[in-house]
Amino acid sequence: ATMGTVGNAEHEKIVLGKAGRRRHKGKRPITRAVAKNPVDHPMGGGEGRTSGGGHPMSPWGVLAKGFKTRPKYKPSNRWILVRRDGRPMKQR
Repeated sequence: ATMGTVGNAEHEKIVLGKAGRRRHKGKRPITRAVAKNPVDHPMGGGEGRTSGGGHPMSPWGVLAKGFKTRPKYKPSNRWILVRRDGRPMKQR
């Protein structure tokens, strides 16, 4: 059992205030994918503010947002019976 109160409870309420304080902590600026060059991201490039861009994907071209990355016919798949969220796997 845990006793007492959490120390430094106000920690999450601290506002860094400016980009410099964030940089001192080692955090780099977050650049949108559409603002990058085509060499840096699949959604980069184009003249001006181009629309569209297809499906959301990682900088390495792997589809994000629910795309399954595990190989379908991996031999060890037969040993996985339950998903991490508790739902059962479909049996073939």
